[in-house]
Amino acid sequence: MSETASAASGTASAASGPASAARGAAASGPASGTASAASGAAAAAFGSASASSAGGRRPGRLRRFGLLARREARRSALAAVSGLALGLAFPPFGVWPLSLVAVAALALLTHGRTARQGAWTGFAFGVPFFLLLLKWLSVVGWDAVVGLSIIEAAFLALMGAGLALVSRLPVPALWPLWTACLWVAEEWARDRVPFGGFPWGRLAFANTGSPYTPLAALGGAPLVTFGVALTGGALAGAALTLWRLRGAGGFSPRRALPAAGAVAVAAAVTAAGFAVPIPTAADDSVDIAVVQGNVQQPGMDFLGRPMMILDNHAKATLNLAKDIKAGRIAKPDLVIWPENASDLDPFQYREAYARIDEAVKSIGVPVLVGALVDHPTKQGYVENQGIVWDPKRGPGASYTKQHPVPFGEYVPFRQELSKIITRLQRVPRDFYPGDHTGVLNVGPARLGDVICFEVAYDEIVRDTVNAGARAIVVQTNNATYGRSGQPEQQLVMSRLRAIEHGRPVITAATSGISAVVSPDGTIEQRTKEFTQDVLTARIPLRDGKTLADRVGATPEWVLAMVGVLSCAAAIMIGRRGRTDKKGQ
Repeated sequence: MSETASAASGTASAASGPASAARGAAASGPASGTASAASGAAAAAFGSASASSAGGRRPGRLRRFGLLARREARRSALAAVSGLALGLAFPPFGVWPLSLVAVAALALLTHGRTARQGAWTGFAFGVPFFLLLLKWLSVVGWDAVVGLSIIEAAFLALMGAGLALVSRLPVPALWPLWTACLWVAEEWARDRVPFGGFPWGRLAFANTGSPYTPLAALGGAPLVTFGVALTGGALAGAALTLWRLRGAGGFSPRRALPAAGAVAVAAAVTAAGFAVPIPTAADDSVDIAVVQGNVQQPGMDFLGRPMMILDNHAKATLNLAKDIKAGRIAKPDLVIWPENASDLDPFQYREAYARIDEAVKSIGVPVLVGALVDHPTKQGYVENQGIVWDPKRGPGASYTKQHPVPFGEYVPFRQELSKIITRLQRVPRDFYPGDHTGVLNVGPARLGDVICFEVAYDEIVRDTVNAGARAIVVQTNNATYGRSGQPEQQLVMSRLRAIEHGRPVITAATSGISAVVSPDGTIEQRTKEFTQDVLTARIPLRDGKTLADRVGATPEWVLAMVGVLSCAAAIMIGRRGRTDKKGQ
């Protein structure tokens, strides 16, 4: 995933907008009123302090902000700790139960608050979460980590406002449902904007080895997120009910029934995943080899001298051919190289073409080669491709990455931003997006090629499967972020996609982690990072489709719309209540 090396540097300057918006939301919190007697008393104290300190005049903006910060300090600290807990649910830590705790904590911290207060709490939750999740971007610079974290946290600020609103709706038993739908709505938006979205940090990606994972076969990643958030919301509802019993005449079985019901809902949603069948029966099978050639070094300058990465993959393939000839390894039906395995355009550099051709002919089977290729008609543009290279016919069909990475593979507003952010000059040319799915016939197998972080996008993988892919290949280059946790975060996405589509997923990485994932999400084989290695395996080829393939994005749209409409209903009810009070 080397193409994202510059991505967050472009966001560092843009992040000041969401950050100032969040500060403004926090500062305006006292003006919006309060939700409880305790916060009302705080507001009264705020007013009296203002009058006494300024002779009845309203205090200055800085003083108001300071008072607000002190009043919200405890809640903000709890939100930040909860955000860090959610970060620990993701690889490389992988403590998935913490995702339930984090969802429940954010729901409780925003319950009964105003929309502005909820927004600030969501922002205080989101910033540390993304700082921990995206710390691998520190290879580019910590300003990039902070900038991208602030932008992504702005979406959680909007969700925090929504959580505060829906907590006021009638029928408290439905509060967990509105909570879960808002999590889906937040991810729906963040997966799409800006510049095509950034799906990292979805609840589903923290739960690729949990009881909720099989839900992906029914409704994809959004349904997994919904299940996790519904469970967390139900646990929050149970905790809130039990807490209120302390001041309402004490505990009794009858009064505790709502809490018991919420716990039962949480248990039922958790157990539902075990009832979901995961199709794994093979219609056919094929023998593959995955070549991980390795790079010179981790970090921004992983490329080394020209032809080095290509030589690494060619040598590993030549050694594989020797082992086959000696009878130590069975001959595969096809070989897969990773993204950027050829660091030179083989159609422009004869030595690159000859080196690939030599390796392919030595192995005697088709090889899927990852290469950067100059655009044939648009001068100055480059394409990130997977090319089917036949030992007899040479290069043939290819797939061009459909979703180039903003600020990594292309620079939006290049002329303006490159003057301000000089690091963007390290992206000298823009990548041109492909216009079709990556279904390729590689020898006897019809594979669906997905390049690097495209595996995070539901529609790209789903469209590839629906177009006829019998197995999924993820060609990737994570050398920039080696040993940072990023390769592990991307690998769990392959696990989720395997279950979602009932297909094996083969990840081929230049420096690791390369892996073979079975249709049930089990990692059958994986390599270590920054080693030269070859994986060989027999993988199943499947034609059947899961329910998630058939329904597509419908569950996500429906759940997200319910979340948005619940907020709209809360706003309308709130306005009607204020109108009724004025009428009286």
